[in-house]
Amino acid sequence: MAPRAPDRIVRVDLTDERVESEPVPERWRRLYVGGKGLGARYLFDELEPGVDPLGAKNVLGFVLGPLSGYLPGDGRYAAITKSPLTGTFLDSYAGGEFPAALAGSLGDHIGILVTGRASRPVRLDVANGSVSIEPAESWGEDTVETDRRHPDASVACIGPAGEHEVSFATIASDEATHHAGRGGAGAVMGSKRLKAVVARDDPPTPDSVLARLRARATDRYRESETGIWQSTSETVETVDFANEAGVLSSYGWRERGFDDTESVGIEAARDVATGRERDGPIPGGFRVDTDEGETVPRGATAMTLGAGLGIDDFEEISRLGHRCNRLGVDLIEAGNAIAWAIRAADDGFLDRDLSFGSPSDARDLLFEIGNRSSPLGEALAAGIDVAAERYGGDQFIPSVKRQSLPAYDPRATSSMALAYATSDRGGCHRRARPIERAVFEADWDATRTVDAIVRAQNERSLRWSLVADDFVGESIDAAEWLDAVGVPYHDLDSTGERIWNLVRLFNVREGFDRRDDAFPSELVDGTVDQDAFESLLDTYYVQRGWDRSGCPTEQTLSALDLDSFVDDSLGAKDSTVDE
Repeated sequence: MAPRAPDRIVRVDLTDERVESEPVPERWRRLYVGGKGLGARYLFDELEPGVDPLGAKNVLGFVLGPLSGYLPGDGRYAAITKSPLTGTFLDSYAGGEFPAALAGSLGDHIGILVTGRASRPVRLDVANGSVSIEPAESWGEDTVETDRRHPDASVACIGPAGEHEVSFATIASDEATHHAGRGGAGAVMGSKRLKAVVARDDPPTPDSVLARLRARATDRYRESETGIWQSTSETVETVDFANEAGVLSSYGWRERGFDDTESVGIEAARDVATGRERDGPIPGGFRVDTDEGETVPRGATAMTLGAGLGIDDFEEISRLGHRCNRLGVDLIEAGNAIAWAIRAADDGFLDRDLSFGSPSDARDLLFEIGNRSSPLGEALAAGIDVAAERYGGDQFIPSVKRQSLPAYDPRATSSMALAYATSDRGGCHRRARPIERAVFEADWDATRTVDAIVRAQNERSLRWSLVADDFVGESIDAAEWLDAVGVPYHDLDSTGERIWNLVRLFNVREGFDRRDDAFPSELVDGTVDQDAFESLLDTYYVQRGWDRSGCPTEQTLSALDLDSFVDDSLGAKDSTVDE
């Protein structure tokens, strides 16, 4: 018999220690698919506006897609929740072995929705299609130590940062080589006193049809431009690209460009790497040994902890990255927090000796942040904006919706500025990255800029609802794959747009509007034409079918099968009729 896509979901109430299984409405599966889309649908339905992200009523979802365990490349799961860092909807993704093991362990369930707060530290054990709540003996241990407690299973867990509810704590898997990184899903997990999710079964076995689809997509990807790039360089090469293109921020956003890129980029990685993350046609990242264990540094590691902190030693950067991984903190946010502290000290806001180029200063601050072990660490753990409010110095590190930007400097092109400003989870380069082409091409007018960003945001919303590999997903024919597992779907061309608009409605309900889709004030230094940016934002809203405040119009929502979310004021309402 051909595999069928999962059509149920598990609910876990940690307060009452209750586990239940229920069907996913077929309409939801058809309109929202899985992953980001399905997670957004549940979150919108079940969270009251203004709910405390670290309170018992917040929902934390571990959500798969209908094809999880079968797709080629690095499988993913989506961590879905309300972000404690930004207050927005949050979807954060991690790859590696855990997602496929979770798919095999959940059986006919597409995910787990967790609410409540346990009276003691617990873990969730997943096997044979069921979930049980068990005591967590590893509370207080880092992510690697926790993972190693379960040598015969795959683990997603938090480290000290999640336990201490650091607002940008991650959920780590595969001995901390993969993370659901941005936005603080790990803090939500810690607030629920949930230490780990342990998947005990093997991945699902594809039938001959799925096996052929996987082989064909793998071959297609391996021969593509992106596939060749990944097999030779992976994301570490992005630091070289950004520097060459003139868009690499460095020294805490004081400068653009880094003179020692060859010491922190792809050639440096190849020199010290012991191998690649996995064998086969899609090899993954570079493995690097450190004195604290093996790590797999990504592009953001070299950009944020290297150039961003003025550190020009790849092995030192790898150690800092591994410390972030073991603590369980988002290294982009952590690196920017350290850079903020150095600049604040330089300008007299902090009475502390800190400097760029010092790995030891960075290591000390990482420990303080991850454990909230000092007044400065406590402030930075709540986010850079909170630290700036407490100490002063708020014009140092740019952020959108309270999430600091990755190292692509948007002053180089208005297209990237708009991509950051309109990102649904705060400053993020993963929703759209037009900077990779716009800096080399002169004809990026407003129409082309907006079209590229809208198209990327929609396409990735669909891909993240399939929960496909970010890169290999480009080679997948979604309709063909969904047909193979019997999934009902509705006009895939509009699915990504529907999901993007649903998330926008969630954020609007939380109080976000045009004022939050702003170019970071820290970067307004004479190179940015604010009037031109506002005009570009107007063009984006028009193409999206949103009003001037940034709220989707009734006509837009009706065209996307979202009209049940609209009341007389174009706000969200009880949408049980959508079932």
